[in-house]
Amino acid sequence: MKSLGRWMGRMAWASMLAVAAAATGAAIAPESAEAQVAYGSYVGVGAGVGVTNDAVTGQGSGVQGLVSGRYRLLRYPVSVRAQGFLFGGQFAFVPTVSYDVPLSWNTDVYVGAGAAFVGGGNNNPSIVGDKTSFVLQPGIDYLFPNSNLVAFGNAIFAFDAYSQGGNMAISVQGGVGLQF
Repeated sequence: MKSLGRWMGRMAWASMLAVAAAATGAAIAPESAEAQVAYGSYVGVGAGVGVTNDAVTGQGSGVQGLVSGRYRLLRYPVSVRAQGFLFGGQFAFVPTVSYDVPLSWNTDVYVGAGAAFVGGGNNNPSIVGDKTSFVLQPGIDYLFPNSNLVAFGNAIFAFDAYSQGGNMAISVQGGVGLQF
């Protein structure tokens, strides 16, 4: 089990370095970022579902409300994202920086890295754990044609996210946002 934990830690650092390298490459050679999707930032609401539990207490899965936002850096394929998890567990705030890859004029996929900050004081963990942890966030954004509506979906992998069990918290989120 310890070797699995070390492997996951190494993968987390490797993923974080890959995101940093991709963002640095985009900053050095911005001409590669000209095929960006035609939409920008948004704020939205939705729901998240916890896939995993604390290994010791068995708590952590469940459903929480979600407030999500994305601020797109217009010159580069990089976005700053944030998600707040409300109701059904401890409050959690997950800011990330993502590298965005366009699939078409109205769809892009991304991978982000950041942290989960958890608080609220009750004994029921959020769907991203019950302590501060490093996160990876793959996801997809879709702009509905002829509107300002954006559908978004992602997963959050929070490493060492439970104070008692120490295991990874995995959650899946989705919702609808309004582009600005």
